[in-house]
Amino acid sequence: MDPIKNPFSPGAGSPPPELVGREPVLEQARILLGRTLAGRSEKSLLLTGLRGVGKTVLLNEIQRMASASGYRTIEVEAHEDKHMGPLLAPSLRRLLYDLDRLAGAGDKVKRGLAVLRSFISGIKLTVGEVDIGLDIEPERGVADSGDLEIDLPILFMAVAEAAAERKSAIALLIDEVQYFNQKELGALIMAMHKVQQRQLPLVLIGAGLPILPGLAGESKSYAERLFSFPPVGALAEADANKALQDPAQAAGVSFDTAALAEIFRMTQGYPYFLQEWGYQTWNRAVDSPIRVDVVTGATHDVIRRLDENFFRVRFDRLTPSEKKFLRAMAELGPESHRTGDIAAKMSVQVNSLGPVRAKLIRKGMIYSPAHGEMAFTVPLFDEFMRRAIPDFNHSGH
Repeated sequence: MDPIKNPFSPGAGSPPPELVGREPVLEQARILLGRTLAGRSEKSLLLTGLRGVGKTVLLNEIQRMASASGYRTIEVEAHEDKHMGPLLAPSLRRLLYDLDRLAGAGDKVKRGLAVLRSFISGIKLTVGEVDIGLDIEPERGVADSGDLEIDLPILFMAVAEAAAERKSAIALLIDEVQYFNQKELGALIMAMHKVQQRQLPLVLIGAGLPILPGLAGESKSYAERLFSFPPVGALAEADANKALQDPAQAAGVSFDTAALAEIFRMTQGYPYFLQEWGYQTWNRAVDSPIRVDVVTGATHDVIRRLDENFFRVRFDRLTPSEKKFLRAMAELGPESHRTGDIAAKMSVQVNSLGPVRAKLIRKGMIYSPAHGEMAFTVPLFDEFMRRAIPDFNHSGH
């Protein structure tokens, strides 16, 4: 098939041709955006799921929905090594200047800029990161304590009041929320609590790994009253087939039933992998319908690409002890495992695994689906670990 007409698009956050199976999440977002514009309360959204399930794609789609509804949007991605204040400040500055250009009486936007100036002076004292010029006097004694749990709610309320004054609304979209530390996550929850109490037009739509509901609950016990945590998982077989068949048929090509069944078997319905198998299979096929032998032939290319890109970038960030931990998990199988079983497989005491386990959780490689259990955050990573380190006995070398 013509590679230029290939309808599949593997890549982090690349919009797939079909957002099938995600209608419930998008409907929740539509209701949130609509109710907030109407001045009614509604829980903000924190999407949760493993790597490769399409959380970033959904955030991008919700951003488009918000913009089409008249929202001003802010999109940021949290990082392990970047603090929340310097991450949000440049976008909030840009937003407030945009609001300042809108027609409307009052001084809430100017106050928002003054509060942001105070906030920046506060985080400079404690973080010492980005210098963001604001040609406005700070509002002394407001949002400048350097304590994020005090300052961020004040800042969010000032920004949301500025939007309300300009008959506008704000959608804050944050990817990889789990990378915020407990203090930062607590401050974000407190800020949204204050905004929601006053029914101000600011919503938060975030995304993160399955540990996110637990992290939010540990940070602030009332988080479940403020947020919905819709899970984003693998697609059911019918939806997976539709995600492949519909875009192919739009280009005049189809998959036969056996080909679709083989792709689902290999991908387990994970959207990123569906895109990879669809992309490589399309390029390999010479006629329609695409048959199972073409899928089988493409699988080697897909696995090589995944190993060199999707899996390798994560593997290369691991220390030898972290690789040994994950290789032991892989030896036990793809499902979740008790920490004691992992320790037994490694022939070490279970209490010696605490530091390496904590680092792997922090890096977003594993999570705890239940007390005392660990699971991979990356689907099919167990198979990759066995390919990367064929001999388990040498996994620590």
